[in-house]
Amino acid sequence: MSSDDAAELALPRSSAPQVWDATVSETSFYWYDLINDPKVPDFHDPIGRYQRRMQFALDATMEKRLMFMLVARPRLRFDPKRSTSWGFFSLKLTIPILIGGEERKSTITVELKTPFEATFKKPLIQLYDKYMTLNWGSMTETFTIHDLMQRHDTGLHYPSKVQYVGQTRDPAGRLAKGRLMAVSNLCDTNAPEYDTLLLVQNFNVAVDTEAKEFAEQASQRSQMDVLEAALIRYFEGADARSPQEHRLRRERLRSLHEAYMIDRLTVDLGFKEANDFYDLESAEVEKSRRHLFACSFTEGLVAVERLPEQGRPLVSLDA
Repeated sequence: MSSDDAAELALPRSSAPQVWDATVSETSFYWYDLINDPKVPDFHDPIGRYQRRMQFALDATMEKRLMFMLVARPRLRFDPKRSTSWGFFSLKLTIPILIGGEERKSTITVELKTPFEATFKKPLIQLYDKYMTLNWGSMTETFTIHDLMQRHDTGLHYPSKVQYVGQTRDPAGRLAKGRLMAVSNLCDTNAPEYDTLLLVQNFNVAVDTEAKEFAEQASQRSQMDVLEAALIRYFEGADARSPQEHRLRRERLRSLHEAYMIDRLTVDLGFKEANDFYDLESAEVEKSRRHLFACSFTEGLVAVERLPEQGRPLVSLDA
């Protein structure tokens, strides 16, 4: 039995109703299609080191209780068959790209920043279909096409379609190893029209209650289980997942709702630093950069209600 399971055997009981408010505190995107590409990264190669860093970062999330969303975005690739070009007297770089499964030709322009360690005024550019390397002499930077789309305003704006919601914690590391069946099936379905990315987020859950005893507070596991159920209901709908998973989640939510007397959960996915990568949508909800909604609970079922944004300030992740 894990320590988490042992702690949950005897749920504390709140002596007063609780109102929860969940806001984003950390957020990262990972290009999930790169997990097994290639299966054994070459540490001597800049691209191999990039892949290994991403794998280490994902492995670390498997030890934490974070939320993840699997999102689909239109397929983008660099076009190595065409050349990059520089702007006059600047570090503005125009890069050839291919869009969608039909590989429609286009370009993006980004303005590079010279690293402190650089010994070249302008880097040597090498394009691959999924990666671009910048050799600054004393160092080499590696970016994917989606890295550039997040860091720069390229003029190409696409929504991120949420397809699946879950928690990262998994001692077996199935998500980080590309072995979570539901996620793998969606990745296969998305290709070749869409790229699949993983949005991993940490949340701060503020609790308003007259119950002041520490033992009456929900554990992080309990908070994330409630938040996961809320996000699944919001983005995936009331009938998401298999009947067995739906039943287990409903039973778990019923017990948590009763234990902590949760009157209301407010979820705010917005934050000041969000760019168009955070224009989230799904089959259930329209595109928005700020999804703000409230949840109520009845017999283990979640009811959601969109809330107006006026009067509620955005959190800052830099604070």
